[in-house]
Amino acid sequence: MSTRLVEVRKQVLKQNDTVARALRSRFQEAGVFVVSLVSSPGSGKTAFLEKTLTTLARRYRIATLVGDLATDNDAQRLARSQVPVRQITTGTVCHLEAEMVRTALDGWNEHDLDFLFIENVGNLVCPATFDLGEDLRLVLFSVTEGEDKPLKYPTIFNTADICVITKMDLAAAVEFDRERAHQNIQSVRPGMQILEVSSKTGQGMEQWLGFLEARRSDARPAAITVGMTD
Repeated sequence: MSTRLVEVRKQVLKQNDTVARALRSRFQEAGVFVVSLVSSPGSGKTAFLEKTLTTLARRYRIATLVGDLATDNDAQRLARSQVPVRQITTGTVCHLEAEMVRTALDGWNEHDLDFLFIENVGNLVCPATFDLGEDLRLVLFSVTEGEDKPLKYPTIFNTADICVITKMDLAAAVEFDRERAHQNIQSVRPGMQILEVSSKTGQGMEQWLGFLEARRSDARPAAITVGMTD
């Protein structure tokens, strides 16, 4: 039985990788920079993304896909940023897959976008092995979750491009050990860039947005700054 499960998993991942490669080529051809966000539930991922969307929407054409097991609460919240948002309801599936992203894009013209953000289901395990065709993958964890998060979930840190520590406004209150957290991240992924942010106070958001725009400029030189409607 275990051998059969391994074979099925390999087939699923192979199929996902095929779709993801096609999506990545499609995004590159369209000039849209794709960012995916992965975290455990309660990390402040949606608040961070809402702040990002609200700020970037003043200069760029943006859309967002939101994955969740059942509700569309996050999608409704992100819609307040006035950018097009679509919900991907996964049911019992604990992660997004490339085919889900491809299907959710129906009716959208990627050539009309500068950025596409994909908020994955709250989970640090399953999303690690599923490529979505993104250019940049963020792994987020909050100061309230403990400094040992990277040690518990090393795979997602090894597949992400950058780590974002959220809710820094609560760091003192929860006695967050910043130095230890950084050491744990570096022990799992040496050289990984780390940003510290607070969506509530705005701490670190300027640095994050500067990093994001620089990465997009490197990957997609011809930025267009005209608003988009759904």
